Amino acid sequence: MNSRQEKLEAFGRLLDIMDELREKCPWDNKQTNESLRANTIEETYELAEAIINNDNDEIKKELGDLLLHIVFYSKIGEEKKEFDVADVCNAISDKLIFRHPHVFGDINIDSASKVEQSWEQIKLKEKGGNKTVLEGVPSALPSLVKAYRIQDKARNSGFDWQQRQDVWEKVKEEMLELKEEIDSMDADKTESEFGDLIFSIINAARLYKVNPDNALERTNQKFIYRFNYMEKKVKEMGKSLNQLSLEELEEIWQEAKLTENC
Repeated sequence: MNSRQEKLEAFGRLLDIMDELREKCPWDNKQTNESLRANTIEETYELAEAIINNDNDEIKKELGDLLLHIVFYSKIGEEKKEFDVADVCNAISDKLIFRHPHVFGDINIDSASKVEQSWEQIKLKEKGGNKTVLEGVPSALPSLVKAYRIQDKARNSGFDWQQRQDVWEKVKEEMLELKEEIDSMDADKTESEFGDLIFSIINAARLYKVNPDNALERTNQKFIYRFNYMEKKVKEMGKSLNQLSLEELEEIWQEAKLTENC
């Protein structure tokens, strides 16, 4: 592993390269916060995929790509004379110190769950911080991730099930309500009840310490593998998928399950 000095030098090298690119590269020179935004989101998802795959080489690569974006935004801020990378580093350092009084102050907190509860109270007191508990959940988050964060923040404020197994009654209740709306053929209410059911399942995942986004992505990858396997097998038979019966496709699907490593 690199020494602290080597780490500082490596970061300084990146800053120097960014300065030169901004000055000499026509593409880098014309970028703005707005033009970089979509790429930043893409890089974040690529990092998330590398983490799901537990691929350390890709994690390192994608972290570098994301770090480049942080440096890029900071350089643009510096050019506008609004902030620079030192301000970014100092702002997060100040925030970390303020939000960890049990480390940098004289508060005694002895568990991770109590730390999270403390954070929610601190955020409400922060200058320019959240005015309500749920205000800290970004509105632009994907719906599944947003639901998980909403529930987690509510939990940190003391609003949660006393016994986690009780959540299954809520899941059953939402399932029955959905079935009633499906039977009544009311499209708007059916959509609403689907949302309630999904929200309750996400809540159950949280209570059993399962990240629902990670869980769903694992299922996505399993489905992709099995479907691709099935498609390949059918092509080897000289046929297309719609030429086989559902029973024949199911047989190949079960074969794919035996070969996967997901």
